[in-house]
Amino acid sequence: MATKKTETINLLPLKKERYVITITGDTPLIVHSWGEKAKKEMLDKQQKKTKTGGKEIRDPFAEFLDALYWITDRPAEDTEEAFYEAVKNGAKFGFPVTGIKQATQSILYRLGAIPNQMLVRGAFFIKGYGKHQLAEIITPEPPECVEDMVKIGGVSKVSDLRYRPYFNNWQMKLEVEYTVNSQITFEQIVNGIEYAGAMNGIGEWRIERDGPYGKFHIENVERID
Repeated sequence: MATKKTETINLLPLKKERYVITITGDTPLIVHSWGEKAKKEMLDKQQKKTKTGGKEIRDPFAEFLDALYWITDRPAEDTEEAFYEAVKNGAKFGFPVTGIKQATQSILYRLGAIPNQMLVRGAFFIKGYGKHQLAEIITPEPPECVEDMVKIGGVSKVSDLRYRPYFNNWQMKLEVEYTVNSQITFEQIVNGIEYAGAMNGIGEWRIERDGPYGKFHIENVERID
């Protein structure tokens, strides 16, 4: 009886390279973090703790502050004065790097550049700040509080208002770690990010969600090791 031969794979030492990829927005970026108040309201509703009777009075500017991803500490007060004082003192805001990576994976797969998205997931890593893994949004001006009409719900959609931050002029410097031994080249990853900016976008009401926002292009690629 013939014995089955096992093939030995020569696993080469892991090799990585690091780059900074600067992306620049072509259209405004809308961010929408789930603030602590919104998450508490969702949990209360699921646990049937929601109060009956009159609706709670909404605070548009507090909702705007909730929707920001804060890298620096959020002001203790939900007022415009406190917000602009924080901006004056160097407040920093971010966007989850997972959104950029997912947009890149998605577009590479949709364009047929990779057979499956798993192939690219381990090929590169974008470093971010804190528990939300944020890339800093570099902007010459503070975000604008904009009122949007949105549709929520399933089949019977209901209109509602949202107060969200718009970054009209923005950049991000993405610190990217690339695994050289992977089955995808760094050029493909760079091209994937470029296509993601043109065809997917990032943030709320982005291109792939039938919106015009979150469009970007690559400004510069620099190796840092």
